[in-house]
Amino acid sequence: MKRTGPTKEKTKKIISLLKKEGKKKKIWKEIAKQVSAPRRKRASINLWQLEKLSEKFQNKTFVVAGKVLGKGEINKTVNIAALEFSEKAGKKIKEKNGKTLSLEEAVKINSKELMIVK
Repeated sequence: MKRTGPTKEKTKKIISLLKKEGKKKKIWKEIAKQVSAPRRKRASINLWQLEKLSEKFQNKTFVVAGKVLGKGEINKTVNIAALEFSEKAGKKIKEKNGKTLSLEEAVKINSKELMIVK
């Protein structure tokens, strides 16, 4: 069976944008590569994992090339950029005054403030 790549138009546009930005900054090239992968191989990160990371790496915006899931609690204000957020995850992040950013919005952030989560 021939691999066709992502079928959602939104995902295709994001990949195109990330590849274009990847020519300027390496981080976006890596994210584009991860988002281009089949959905079953993309990252799916739970909130408790992001909570642990936020303790070690403060003042960072976490970039997830996949979906953020709502398992666990988050006790700090955390900024997260992802391809998708589950309904629960988005609600929990916003309750703690965190930001849920799309990857298009994350492109505008200084790359030194970003951290890729796999």
